[in-house]
Amino acid sequence: MVQHTAWDTHPEPLPVDSAPVPQYGTGSLADLLPTLAAGLGVPGMTAGIAELTPADRACVFLIDGLGWEQLRAHPDDAPFLASLLDSSRGGTGRPITAGYPATTATSLASVGTGLPPGAHGLPGYTVRDPATGALMNQLRWQPWTAPGPWQPYPTVFGLAHEAGVHAAQVSSPTFANTPLTKVALSGGEFHGRLSGEDRMDCAAEQLARADRALVYTYYSEVDGAGHRFGVDSDTWRGQLGHVDRLAQRLAEQLPPRSALYVTADHGMVDVPFDEDHRIDFDEDWELKAGVALLGGEGRARHVYAVPGAQNDVLTCWREVLGEQFWVASRDEAIAAGWFGPRIDDRVYARIGDVVAAARDDVLLIASEREPKESAMVGNHGSMTPAEQLVPLLEVRS
Repeated sequence: MVQHTAWDTHPEPLPVDSAPVPQYGTGSLADLLPTLAAGLGVPGMTAGIAELTPADRACVFLIDGLGWEQLRAHPDDAPFLASLLDSSRGGTGRPITAGYPATTATSLASVGTGLPPGAHGLPGYTVRDPATGALMNQLRWQPWTAPGPWQPYPTVFGLAHEAGVHAAQVSSPTFANTPLTKVALSGGEFHGRLSGEDRMDCAAEQLARADRALVYTYYSEVDGAGHRFGVDSDTWRGQLGHVDRLAQRLAEQLPPRSALYVTADHGMVDVPFDEDHRIDFDEDWELKAGVALLGGEGRARHVYAVPGAQNDVLTCWREVLGEQFWVASRDEAIAAGWFGPRIDDRVYARIGDVVAAARDDVLLIASEREPKESAMVGNHGSMTPAEQLVPLLEVRS
């Protein structure tokens, strides 16, 4: 493994304020459900995405891993979804942003709570639990942590249900009682369906159940194919074609006065398997120096320093990675708005002492401690357009 030193890198690291911060408050995933709920008359909800027109029945179909750039690059594989590109974001033809980091646990929490990561408190794939000092995987919820204190805010679905709106989630039965579902997507009814076709049919049925309805459904395998084979592989294209047919199936069953919004939790980039593109933390003595825990994921790292070493770690990481990553201290990342306009006290120490977000097509792997993640072809997490921009396609009946 080639070791990286300050002599190898550009003398001027990427400025922290040059990172393209997500559009919190006006055009991010956290703004979607509050906007729809405001249109349904749910008290306390604000229509942050001003381009959307209210509907009596609103459905969100979230396709895990289908970024705006990937959809635009494959119109022949998804003719129905591609035909809706001009409808995105209320007919403006523009995407919205996922939020930082652009990863599933963070994005689903932003969707369901209507809050940015600094408030809902799931600011990464793995983050340090200040109460135990150990890394907490927020997607798999390992080690188990009491969900309520970790994310105490009500979901938009719960608030809509209390306001008399029929709220329902339609997803795999596997997710019915997971802690992530509880903190991010609970409220109203949960309907487990194994096949994508059954989910689309059930979502349409739930929309028709009441004069006012808020329904969510989900499909994960586009993301899975991207991680395993890459976002231009035959397998990925096959999954894209399948989900295209699912979206059309749902659109054709919409009851009157409905709006369907097709979106995603993040996009994805393929990273080559060579030492120039995959830097191995576990084999790099400079990057490891002073680091107690390595959190996050390959394109969006939380770095937790041993006491007293925070400044040294920040300096070293900027010297080694600063030409390819935006490298910030915790306070710099917060001040730049990476995690949203506010950071709750309980969330502050979950964020790394150093935060590193990839700008280039590179990955900071950890081959020994994260062997499965380090072997993935497609990756996500950072603030590049390929990862951040997601569609908000619209069909109305």
